Amino acid sequence: MAALDRWERRLVSIARVIPYFVLTVTTVLYSIFTTHSVAERWFTYGVVAFGFVWMLWWFTLHPAWHKRAGLMAVFVGGMVVFYAVLGMREHWFGAVSYAVYIHASEFLRGRWMFVVVGLTAGLATLSLFGGYPSDAPAAFWLLLLVFVVLACTFTYVGHVTTEQSRLRKELLDENEGLHAQLLVQAHEAGVQDERHRMAGEIHDTLAQGLAGIITQLSAATSTDWERRVAVAAELARANLAEARRSVHALSPPALDSAALHEALDDVASGWSRHNGVPISVTLTGAVREMHPEVEVALLRTAQEALANVAKHASASRVGLTLSYMEDVVTLDVRDDGVGFDLAVQSGGFGLPAMRHRVHRLSGALFVESEPGAGTAISARVPA
Repeated sequence: MAALDRWERRLVSIARVIPYFVLTVTTVLYSIFTTHSVAERWFTYGVVAFGFVWMLWWFTLHPAWHKRAGLMAVFVGGMVVFYAVLGMREHWFGAVSYAVYIHASEFLRGRWMFVVVGLTAGLATLSLFGGYPSDAPAAFWLLLLVFVVLACTFTYVGHVTTEQSRLRKELLDENEGLHAQLLVQAHEAGVQDERHRMAGEIHDTLAQGLAGIITQLSAATSTDWERRVAVAAELARANLAEARRSVHALSPPALDSAALHEALDDVASGWSRHNGVPISVTLTGAVREMHPEVEVALLRTAQEALANVAKHASASRVGLTLSYMEDVVTLDVRDDGVGFDLAVQSGGFGLPAMRHRVHRLSGALFVESEPGAGTAISARVPA
């Protein structure tokens, strides 16, 4: 693409030099092959000099004017007048019509482009015949028709090609801008996603672990303080390991060498041992391998739900069910605790973190609870 742009820039540069080249060559040929008087020659040279100065001033020295339609209309009109005077004086300068064609196609639009091109083709025909040939009008009109048709056709084709090239460049620039914007948005989304991940991991590991440690130490009495301290130390070591794994985005240790249902069974057993609440784990459906993110999300959801039960529910019994279905996997955590009013606590008890974790996997989290009737949390994610 860069090589193509370089070639286009070179072609544009060459096209803008050609009018000067053509005017110079035709002036040299005029000087060599004509026998006009000195006065006539100097008048012609003066007109040629005017053409050079006109193109230099309006076109070459002021490129910023190219985008000003009014100024460019004056410039093209001056080129037509310049060519009319020069072409009518000497047929050697007929080739200078090329300059008018390219400037008309570049700066004029619609019918005005064809009017100027057709007028210039007519002037070129008159220049070729040295004026209107009264003795051969048929040949003149036939050649005029050919010149006008060819000039308008090639000018239109050049104009369309130039416009297509311009639109292509605009689309490429727009695509590059969109690509850069998408990269920025993807980076920002990645950063935000990583922040959510870290927040969720900290909540699921450090926060829960500290809460468990505080609960054990607060409940310690003179008769069981040794057991409580031992449990608190065990929780501290386990959560320190979890924190290290979370920082490095590693999977929980429970999933290192066990399937999801086995890891849930281990988590439930440990939770029941620490909190003294019986828990049943049920597995339904055919076990199959899932993406590690799905397993981590369900395991973390179970840990968060059980932590909520320990902190808020005062439950006497808990049930955990993992269900493998055809295209989804569902995790249900139920307790017979005190429950809560969903209208009041819809954003509490760690529910936003659980929802975010499940929603990242295009899943859904459902919560059912009411005061005195326990709580049921169901996480459903694609398998």
